[in-house]
Amino acid sequence: MTHDLCRPTKEACVAVALGAGFMMAASGAVIPAGTPLAATQEMRRNNAAEPESLDPALVESLPASHIVGDLFEGLTAIDNHGALVPGAAESWRQTDMTTWVFKLRAGARWSDGTPVTADDFVYSWRRFVDQKTAAPQAATDGDYILNGVAISKGDMPIDKLGVRALDALTFEVKTPRPIPFLPQLLALAQFSPVPRVVVQKYGREWTKPGNLVGNGAYVLKDWQPNSKVVVEKNPMYWDAGNVALTRVTYLSVDDGNADLKLYQSGENDMMLQVPAGSFESLKAQYPREMHVSRLMGMRFYALNNSHPLLKDVRVRKALSMVIDRKVLAERITADGQLPVYGLTIGSTEGVDPLTYEWAEWPMDKRVAEARRLLGEAGVKPGAQFSLAYNTSDYQKKMAIFMASEWKTKLGLDVQMESMEFTVLNQRRHAGDYQIARTGLLFDYPDVTGFFVVVQCGSDSNDDRSCDRKADQLIEQGKAMSDPAKRKTLMTQAMRLEMDDYPMIPLLQYSVSRLVKPWVGGYDDANDQDAYRSKDFYIVRH
Repeated sequence: MTHDLCRPTKEACVAVALGAGFMMAASGAVIPAGTPLAATQEMRRNNAAEPESLDPALVESLPASHIVGDLFEGLTAIDNHGALVPGAAESWRQTDMTTWVFKLRAGARWSDGTPVTADDFVYSWRRFVDQKTAAPQAATDGDYILNGVAISKGDMPIDKLGVRALDALTFEVKTPRPIPFLPQLLALAQFSPVPRVVVQKYGREWTKPGNLVGNGAYVLKDWQPNSKVVVEKNPMYWDAGNVALTRVTYLSVDDGNADLKLYQSGENDMMLQVPAGSFESLKAQYPREMHVSRLMGMRFYALNNSHPLLKDVRVRKALSMVIDRKVLAERITADGQLPVYGLTIGSTEGVDPLTYEWAEWPMDKRVAEARRLLGEAGVKPGAQFSLAYNTSDYQKKMAIFMASEWKTKLGLDVQMESMEFTVLNQRRHAGDYQIARTGLLFDYPDVTGFFVVVQCGSDSNDDRSCDRKADQLIEQGKAMSDPAKRKTLMTQAMRLEMDDYPMIPLLQYSVSRLVKPWVGGYDDANDQDAYRSKDFYIVRH
């Protein structure tokens, strides 16, 4: 859910939606004329966590997506400006409302020198939705391809997926309904091709260094679990002549203070996120190196709606009501994030803005109402809840604040559990939690990008929430071609979801990080926090 898609411009998306052919020049690092480059083009960037996998089909987190985006290239891509650009496909067109045709690059090669063909995409996409692969996002992302959901559930054979190779370089995609933002969706890691021969030869070991073959700008050189992943320039890549960096090291440092120390000692060129509460002091210390980007996503806390203590909507509502999001944004994280009360952010399209009435109440009134709700639900002061978060000073500060809010205002005891990022994801997916830290980066600005985390049975729904009426409205809205009627249905569905309090929305994501002044190609306007290494370069310093 990277989990977190008309990204580049509305004009470009409209052109695609109307069936116009799409073609755009694509290249790697755009280096201004006269820029003196360093003799050594190597970069170290913190990626925060150990990737759960380097198999595109199994990716579900940003740390994994960042690396996979270097090793593999889908039909389309998002560049460092946050714009849609061609990837393995040099162009595409829409032949009718549900059919797309992508023309692959004649010069595209796998890193072993063999050609990348349309059959590679047919194999890879079928593998992605195949139950045997157990891809965590198969049903969610498979919903955009004809028969994808049914295949992911085992109800149809994989050869019924709406894809086919018209010839070696022409790939056809059929969707279950009109999806104007399909080219943006296809930039997701899950839609990248994988090499059939290598996958079948090595099985689960195919992503190990020495085995992995990709079609991206880089090849896997080294992978030291919980330490680093090293990639090196792929000489077989179709655009290798425009790739400046020859080596990139992804660090797996989940602690913000440790990340900062590495940056200050010169062992890291690009931080993941400045430590909570340090933004102003670091901005004053490193004014040229501080970068702030507002992202299209939100931080929220997942609530296990199936847990006995959280099954009652009154309990979930009470927990959300008493959180002072303004204090959280301005004093705890203090890095430019905005409070969020509803289940969407301001840039979400296809739905009317919705919020909770109590968001405008004074805090004492909110606390009184929350206490009343807990009393009605039979939850007394002293009741114990557990809160899981990934090991990180940033997340720890947020968790301490949340626990304090519930203790001081509602008398609830909260046991905090810190764990590795991958373990947190596993426990959340398995339902082995009560309250858990999580977040969502929207893959596209339409409201359907959010609904995947609350729809009944969705593989992205870790809350175990389910509102059948809302689901019905969502599906009706997806099939609706009239924008106004679609928006009405989606707004009705959103109101039902909000009234069910499946989760606790907290902040609209923004990322504040330090980037060395000699790193070229970084753009604060990127609202997906997805930076391809091929777009970076190192200036002489």
